[in-house]
Amino acid sequence: MRIIHLLLAFSLLLISLTTFANDISSKEELGLILFTDESLSLNRNQSCSSCHSLDRIRVPDPSSPSGESQQPSLSFAHPGNIRALTAVAEGSIEGEFGSLNAPTAGYAAFSPRFHWDGSQGLWIGGQFWDGRAATLVEQAKGPFLNDKEMAMPSVWSVVTRLKRSPEYYRYFRELFDINLALIPSFERAPEGFPAPPGVFAVFDAMAESIAAFEKSAFFNRFTSKYDYVAAGITEFTPQEAQGFALFSGPKAQCSVCHSSSMTTAPDSQTFPAMFTNFAYDNLGVPINDLIRGNPGISQGLGGRPEIQVRDPDGSELGKHKVMSLRNVALTPPYMHNGSLKTLSQVVHFYNTRDTMPRECVGMEDPGFGVDCWPAAEIPHTMNTVQVGDLGLTAAEEEAIVAFLETLTDNYPSWGNSNGRHDPNVPVDSPSPFEQVASPILP
Repeated sequence: MRIIHLLLAFSLLLISLTTFANDISSKEELGLILFTDESLSLNRNQSCSSCHSLDRIRVPDPSSPSGESQQPSLSFAHPGNIRALTAVAEGSIEGEFGSLNAPTAGYAAFSPRFHWDGSQGLWIGGQFWDGRAATLVEQAKGPFLNDKEMAMPSVWSVVTRLKRSPEYYRYFRELFDINLALIPSFERAPEGFPAPPGVFAVFDAMAESIAAFEKSAFFNRFTSKYDYVAAGITEFTPQEAQGFALFSGPKAQCSVCHSSSMTTAPDSQTFPAMFTNFAYDNLGVPINDLIRGNPGISQGLGGRPEIQVRDPDGSELGKHKVMSLRNVALTPPYMHNGSLKTLSQVVHFYNTRDTMPRECVGMEDPGFGVDCWPAAEIPHTMNTVQVGDLGLTAAEEEAIVAFLETLTDNYPSWGNSNGRHDPNVPVDSPSPFEQVASPILP
């Protein structure tokens, strides 16, 4: 029954996937099945898609008669966190919660391999908030073995679960020339007991397939209003245009880190703006003292031992990945610890972090974001140039939010619904950048 359910889910998602690409590879198909397979978690209750949903999410909407509405596009983030504006999610083990806000998987494939850029003096690329996975393939391995997420005890135990589905035998044989039947099953090997030959090759192939799916057009759509404007097909409203000018200009300075220029990938393809420089920064966000279990302060990039060796002064402490802003309107709460709940609150924080009349007493202070902000998690490395005292008016803050909302994919639909009509972008319009909608990255 589980296999039938899995294949049905795969078939429905494959129909959706074919909308965005004419040639779906077998490796992407396998990646899709693996991405949605809950049996690969300890209690068979969680998959990659549990925290990176492949469905549109219903969210609270006071303007709707039902009190809810469906988001206009996919967020590829945790649906429960988005609906409740909570920072962390429960893993496969009941009562075990992560310590950081799960970022969207959308456009994650564009992040380059983690490396030191000597010309900029910055660490660039990688995956996770602290960049500990150098590539998308490496990132795909992490959640399976994380005791706060899918919680599998070993690589061998994951491979043993794969062996229970005949469909996997076919895929691994055809795509990787791997015969799963030759690998013995062992759900819980004794501590220190070595995995037999072939186990790690299977695990690597599994992660490679998931990464292939995440590189597909399903996750990288380029169908936001911004994309159609960038292609010269339609225009911003006056408020959106004002917001973009502020975003890209010297007053708000957003584009210093969230670059609004075209991107050139390692294979020399040119892509539309990714709205990130793929670097790491400390924005001085407050401690989120409402996270379950009170995990404390995240040291981010500077907390990694291999970074500490090269950073004896602690200049990288508190720095977290500068994430892409594509679909940012769909992915609350914000920041690595989920301390800011709305886009308006985020922009207001950037604008006023250093100018509020007093310091809040925690996240539940009634003046939070009104007349106070709490103290920064790690103040000595925080950005004091592009954040803190921008001098934006309330109307300018609203204009920036309006622009950020244009980064939401599926514009041909939402741009022609709920009283809106854009004759330049009919509902069946393809992405103006569909020819580059599949990044070729490691």
